[in-house]
Amino acid sequence: MKGMREIRNRIKAVKSTGQITHAMELVAASKMKKAQMYAEQGRAYATLLMDLTKSVGSEIYRVVARNLELGQGKKRLVIVFSTDKGLCGGLNTNLFKAISEIKDDVDFITVGIRAARFIARTKRRVLANFRISDHVKFSETRKIADFAMKTAKEGGYASIEVLYSIFINTLKQEPTLVKIAPVDDMDWFIESLKKSYKLDVADHPKEDRRFVFEPSLTEIAQNLPSFYINQAIHYMALDAKASEHSARMVAMKSASDNADSLIQDLTLEYNKARQSAITTEILELSAAANTENSQ
Repeated sequence: MKGMREIRNRIKAVKSTGQITHAMELVAASKMKKAQMYAEQGRAYATLLMDLTKSVGSEIYRVVARNLELGQGKKRLVIVFSTDKGLCGGLNTNLFKAISEIKDDVDFITVGIRAARFIARTKRRVLANFRISDHVKFSETRKIADFAMKTAKEGGYASIEVLYSIFINTLKQEPTLVKIAPVDDMDWFIESLKKSYKLDVADHPKEDRRFVFEPSLTEIAQNLPSFYINQAIHYMALDAKASEHSARMVAMKSASDNADSLIQDLTLEYNKARQSAITTEILELSAAANTENSQ
């Protein structure tokens, strides 16, 4: 059995670690709530944009799809949202497994140091690495979207895809690969984005009004694709951040619970060691007294 001093030191160390993990759990929980709040605040704009686009009919769909067309080959451009820090359970590990399953000709744009390191370590090509804050500003995600669109068109990529951890609930986050360009079917594209954003996917009444486009249908349709891609990447970044903070909160709570359990076990072990030491001392005193009496 370990000595009592060693056990006391161990209990002290575990208590100190448990206080740190509990503090990190509270911080992650606060950040997760904020990330969810930011995502919900912008959903009204996303819903209005998609409903408006669906309302104007198939004519604008064709123009939008044409403006989102990329190369004709098989080369893919994948944006990966990971974390800058660890201590978030299996979040990054699951993303890395999904990356390893991509066997086609693919280049990566990474958001977060962890993915950049993994992809570089596996001898894959990283075109750029971005970092975003916990608040996920639109100006940050717009830089990612603009770089991706420019690179895809200039490099002749066949598609732009996003790999991120979709936030399902506090205990569950799943790596998800979503194609955001080109748009072959605008209806399918809008419905898939609505599902990703957790928006209303019910069918709305068919719009039979006639629309007048100003300044022109062509000019609006030329700018609309960038709105969709910017909006899609922004919401996926918010989802990825919510997943990160959630996974970290769960991991830190598990670590705190394990620390409490270990402290209980060590305290029991300490009490046993203390009781054993007291018993040994009593036996030694009794043996010494019996020796004196026999003499």
